[in-house]
Amino acid sequence: MQTEEGKARGEDEMEQKKKANVDVFKVKKFITEFTADGSVDINGRAAAKANTGGWVAGILVLVNQGLATLAFFGVGVNLVLFLTRVLGQNNADAANNVSKWTGTVYIFSLVGAFLSDSYWGRYKTCAVFQIIFVIGLTSLSLSSQLFLLRPAGCGNGHTECRARSSLEVVLFYLSIYLVALGNGGYQPNIATFGSDQFEEGDPREAHSKVSFFSYFYLALNLGSLFSNTFLSYFEDEGLWALGFWAATGSALLALILFLCGTPRYRHFRPGGNPLSRVCQVAVAASKKWKVMMPPRGKEELFELDGKEVEAAVAEGGRRFLHTEGFKFLDRAAVVTSGDFAVDGQSIRRDPWRLSTVTQVEEVKCVLRLFPIWLCTILYSVVFTQMASLFVEQGAAMNTSIAGFRIPPASMSAFDILSVALFIFLYRRLLHPIAVALRRDPRGLPELHRMGIGLAIAVAAMVAAGTVEHFRLKMSLAGGGSSLSIAWQVPQYVLVGASEVFMYVGQLEFFNGEAPEGLKSFGSALCMTSISLGNYVSDLLVTAVMEITRKGGRAGWIPANLNRGHMDWFYFLLAAMTAADLGVYLACAKWYKSIKVEGKEEEDDESEIS
Repeated sequence: MQTEEGKARGEDEMEQKKKANVDVFKVKKFITEFTADGSVDINGRAAAKANTGGWVAGILVLVNQGLATLAFFGVGVNLVLFLTRVLGQNNADAANNVSKWTGTVYIFSLVGAFLSDSYWGRYKTCAVFQIIFVIGLTSLSLSSQLFLLRPAGCGNGHTECRARSSLEVVLFYLSIYLVALGNGGYQPNIATFGSDQFEEGDPREAHSKVSFFSYFYLALNLGSLFSNTFLSYFEDEGLWALGFWAATGSALLALILFLCGTPRYRHFRPGGNPLSRVCQVAVAASKKWKVMMPPRGKEELFELDGKEVEAAVAEGGRRFLHTEGFKFLDRAAVVTSGDFAVDGQSIRRDPWRLSTVTQVEEVKCVLRLFPIWLCTILYSVVFTQMASLFVEQGAAMNTSIAGFRIPPASMSAFDILSVALFIFLYRRLLHPIAVALRRDPRGLPELHRMGIGLAIAVAAMVAAGTVEHFRLKMSLAGGGSSLSIAWQVPQYVLVGASEVFMYVGQLEFFNGEAPEGLKSFGSALCMTSISLGNYVSDLLVTAVMEITRKGGRAGWIPANLNRGHMDWFYFLLAAMTAADLGVYLACAKWYKSIKVEGKEEEDDESEIS
C-alpha cells in the first residue's frame, strides 16, 4: 500500500516537474518570439519579432522621412528667394521671415510630441500631421499658381510679379504655416517611432536601434538633396508652381507608404499627460519645503512596487534609482502624515502630496537635460544661415561655372553630400576606432560628439566670413560679382560635418536620456533647439542691423551686400559659438545620466573628462 502511495507520489512529482519545464520553455519561447519592452502590434497584442518591427518597418520609416523631407525643403530651401522675387520683400525682411517660419515649424514639434506622449501615440500623431502637411502643400501650390505668380513666368529674377492683394498674401501665409504645423508635429514623432521598431533589450536589435538614428538623418539629407538641386533649379528659373506641386506629390506618396506599413509597425501606448506628473512633484516638494530629510536618506523615500511603477510611468515602464542633486525635489518623496487618505476599505495616496522616487527622478532628468539643450541653440543659429544668408551671399557671387548657372540655394547640396560622407566615415571608420580605444561597444558618447559638432561649426563660420571678406574685396575692386560661388563649398561641407556630430548625437542623446513617457519630447528638444536658433538668428540680424545702420550707414546686411559687411556678422557668430562651446563643455562635465533599476552600474558615458 505504502509502495503504491509512494509510487503515486513520485508520479505526481514527475508530472509537476514536467509541467514546470513546459512553463519555463513557454516563457523562454515567448521572450524569444515576442518583444519584452512593452511594444504591441496594431491589435494591441505583444509584438511578434518575426512579423513586426525590425528593418522592414525601419526602412519604410526611412523612405517616408526621405520623401517628406523632399517635400518640406521643396518649400523651405527657396522660400527666401520666393519672398524677395514674388512678394517683393528686401533681403533682411525675407531672411527674418524665413527664420520665423522655420522656427515655428520646430515649435509645433512640441505640440506633436505632447499629443503623442500623452494621448494619441506616435503612429496616430504621425498620420494626422502628415495629412495636415499634404493639405498645406496643396493650398500653397494652388494659391501660387492661381494668384501669386502673375504674370506667368514672373519670380525668375528678371520679370517682376504684380502687386498682391491682402487676401492673397494671407492665403499664402496660411498655407506655409499649415505646412509648418504638419511637418513640425510629424518630425519628432517619426524619429522616435522609427527607433521603436527595434527592441533595446535584444542585442542585435539594440545595435540596429543605434544605427537607425544615423540612417534617419542620412535619409533626411538625401530627401532634401533632390529639393536642393532639381526643385531648386526649377524654382530659381521661375517655375515655382511646378516645384510646389512636386513637393505635394512627394508628401502624398510619403503618407501612402506610411499607412501601407501599418500592420508591420510596433506601437507603444501613450503614458498619460507627463505635465501632470511633473507638476505633482513640484507641488509636493513645495508643500514639504520645511520637512527634514529622513535619517537614512534615500532608503526611506517612497516608491511603488514594480507593477505599479510600470503602470504609472508608461508601457514598458522602468523604476528609476535615486540620484544626488536637486535635493529640494527629494522632499516630494518623503512620507508624512496626511499623504494618505482612507477611501472605503483601501488607503489612497494623494499624488499632489507624495511622489515616487521614479517621478522625482523624471523631473531631475528633464532639469539636467535643460542646460545641454540651451547650449545647442546657438549652434542652430549657425545651421539656419544655410537657408538665409548663405543663399543671399551666393546670389551676390559669380554663379556661372563652365557656362552653367548654379542656383544659389542648390549649393546646400554640398552640405547634404558632406552629411552622407561623414555619416559613412563615422559609422565605418571613426566608430570602430572609438570602440577599440575606449573598449566600449557604444563608441564615442553622444555628448562628446555634440561638442565636436560645435567646434566644427566655429570653423564653418570662420570659413564663411573669410569667403565673404574676399568676395566683398573683389566686388568693390572690380565693380561686379567676380568671386566664384564655388568658394562657398568649404563652408557648406563644414556645416554638414558638424551636423553629423551635433544633430545625430542630439537625436541619440535626448531620445536615450528622456524618461519612458517623454520619448517624443526628447526628440522634440532637438527640433525646438533649431526653432529657437531661428528666432535667435532673427533677433541677432535685427539687432545688428539696428546698431550698424546708425550714422546713415547701410548696415552689415543691406539689400546690396557690396555696401555692407556680412563677413563681420559671420565672424561675430564664430566668436559667439566658440563661447558657447566653452559653456557646453562645463555643462557636459556636470551632466549625470539617469540610473535605471536592473541595469549594472557603469561609468557615466555622458561625462566629459
